[in-house]
Amino acid sequence: MNQSNPTAAVLVIGDEILSGRTKDTNTNTIARFLTAMGIDLMEARVVGDRPEQIIAALNALRGGHDYVFTTGGIGPTHDDITADCVAQAFGVALPEHPEAVAILERRYGDDFNAARRRMARIPAGASLIANPVTDAPGFQLGNVFVMAGVPAIMQGMLQDVAPRLKTGAVVHSGTLKVSGVGEGTVAEILGEAARTNRALSFGSYPFGAGTQGEFGTNLVVRGQDESAVAAAVQDLQRSLIESGVNVTPL
Repeated sequence: MNQSNPTAAVLVIGDEILSGRTKDTNTNTIARFLTAMGIDLMEARVVGDRPEQIIAALNALRGGHDYVFTTGGIGPTHDDITADCVAQAFGVALPEHPEAVAILERRYGDDFNAARRRMARIPAGASLIANPVTDAPGFQLGNVFVMAGVPAIMQGMLQDVAPRLKTGAVVHSGTLKVSGVGEGTVAEILGEAARTNRALSFGSYPFGAGTQGEFGTNLVVRGQDESAVAAAVQDLQRSLIESGVNVTPL
């Protein structure tokens, strides 16, 4: 990671994630989104629907990173408490936001009931995050971006978040697929490559398991200098081939 790049954290909120009923895919989506913008995702946490945990995590993360992205807990039900917790963390009121009310009234018409009206409660001083999927907005307060937990909705909200972020140097990467051997076989070669190219990062990620089917290791080189990454990948590939390893660029 580049220490001059903006840093970020993700806070995933919801008992359904911790219980295993729902799989979190939002962290991966946000990580890819941030990487493409040159923002270093440094930390991700998952907490349940407990106010004290949400508030404590939120305060710790927003004090330690340039940006915090939360997902989950902004729907119409009683356990959707993220807006309440953000308001408490910042020490502000939680009134209805006139624009949010208008958006929801247009969306639901005669079906705009008390439960759905809860989604118009926005911490004082926050700006809305547009929701191109179901209209119910998220919001930004300070360096905290509060988004929906439903993956398609959260991904749509990122479109409105992107222009608000300060970007950094984009990280480039190159990958070599090593088939038929585990990490231990290539560890020495990979370590030597890392020592030779200290401005780059090198990682190994095994795939497959057991004696049936394909298995091996993906070797990934990352760095801000695209030409340096490409050269390091070529050098690493040459070293692997010379050692008798079956390697394929990806």
